[in-house]
Amino acid sequence: MSEEKTAGQILEEKLLSKSRHPSMSDPSLEGEANGFCEGYKAFLRWKTEREAVEGTVSMLRERGYSEFAPGTAYPPGSKIYMENRGKALIMATVGKRPVADGLRIGVSHIDSPRLDFKPNPLFEDSEMAYFKTHYYGGIKKYQWTAIPLSLHGVVALADGERIRVRIGEEEGDPVFCVTDLLPHLAQNQMKKTASEVVEGEQLNILIGCAPYRDEKVSAKVKLNVMRLLNDRYGISERDFLSAELCAVPAFRPADVGLDGSMVGAYGQDDSVCAYASLMAEIEARDPEFTTVTVFADKEETGSDGNTGMRSLFFRDFVEDFASAYGLQARHVLKKSVCLSCDVNAAVDPAFGDVFERGNCSFLGRGPVVSKYTGSRGKYSTNDASAETMGFIRGILDGAGIPWQAGELGKVDIGGGGTIASEISVHNLDTVDIGVPVLSMHSPMEITSKTDVYLLYRAVSAFYSSAAEKD
Repeated sequence: MSEEKTAGQILEEKLLSKSRHPSMSDPSLEGEANGFCEGYKAFLRWKTEREAVEGTVSMLRERGYSEFAPGTAYPPGSKIYMENRGKALIMATVGKRPVADGLRIGVSHIDSPRLDFKPNPLFEDSEMAYFKTHYYGGIKKYQWTAIPLSLHGVVALADGERIRVRIGEEEGDPVFCVTDLLPHLAQNQMKKTASEVVEGEQLNILIGCAPYRDEKVSAKVKLNVMRLLNDRYGISERDFLSAELCAVPAFRPADVGLDGSMVGAYGQDDSVCAYASLMAEIEARDPEFTTVTVFADKEETGSDGNTGMRSLFFRDFVEDFASAYGLQARHVLKKSVCLSCDVNAAVDPAFGDVFERGNCSFLGRGPVVSKYTGSRGKYSTNDASAETMGFIRGILDGAGIPWQAGELGKVDIGGGGTIASEISVHNLDTVDIGVPVLSMHSPMEITSKTDVYLLYRAVSAFYSSAAEKD
């Protein structure tokens, strides 16, 4: 027989907030999350923004989406998309409510830290051939040595032909690596700070050591590598000048832990939010408000360029879309709400001193809503209003979605930014939401399957909600 609760216990339940693992109160959650993340792991095999856009567009077409035609007033239920240079993407489902009532927008990014090739990457040294790289985004350089890497990208020839490159992902493919110094000779190296242990100019990718058999040739290994690339892709060394090539970890997405409760993979920042938003968008059926889902490029380097969120491609889409209904974009955006879907740092007990436990996110407790990001004095942040936070809170709580709130570590330790500050500039109410991640920006990031699935449910609840913004 259970004991009656004391007055203090009743008051505690009423007034205080407690966070717990959602599956403790929902036994079916684990199985649902496992099933959802099988599709997510397949999505993670697209490791660059170009691959993500190409694969997603194929999915959209299979599910009845048509390419957006400016000037067309689409009826409710219509599903459309607009691709931007093969590196960014906008998807939408037209709602039952007039477009004048605003949009429900979800934005995530599909680029991740990596090793980009320099314009003239190929060189030979000590009878070994290498590709020289320039790292992209915020990485710990030493993490990228002595791990298997795959090569991805495109080569654009002078005649306009585009050649796709993808080596190291399929069974039987060779892999590549950046070498590291053996500990026996690393006495001086180990005295350096972590940021200097491996320098940017040392991130050279080893690609071959077999010579071309001709004594009259000087760079025999380099020539042999170029011969192999020419045989496979028909390219010459000069074609690197008009190429976008990079190296990424060759690991395949995998379950982590004896309980298989986590996903380990490269690029989960921000593929995890992209996939959750994509599935919510695809499964939106006759939503009250028009949903708009955006995949952006260049977030890891500041959102610049014509495929990043500082570009006008999003605003141009809204202008073209709204004008077909006799509306102006600025009026529609003012009445809209946006979820900036990006990840946050999960508390890692191995490095517990950088987290303020009362205001950080924990693996497995559901998606994390961040009122603000930025660094130190809230620089480069969106900082959602109380009213906007209350609106999102009402949707999530009303749909029974477990969620948590959090910051990115202690105030003076560091911080980071998201797309939120780039999209709220359009006079658009914006809130950050994502999943907690362990080992963020490393070659193998860790997420909880429960968090991934609940983020999808959170975005779905946002897209399907009939709640009106004040």
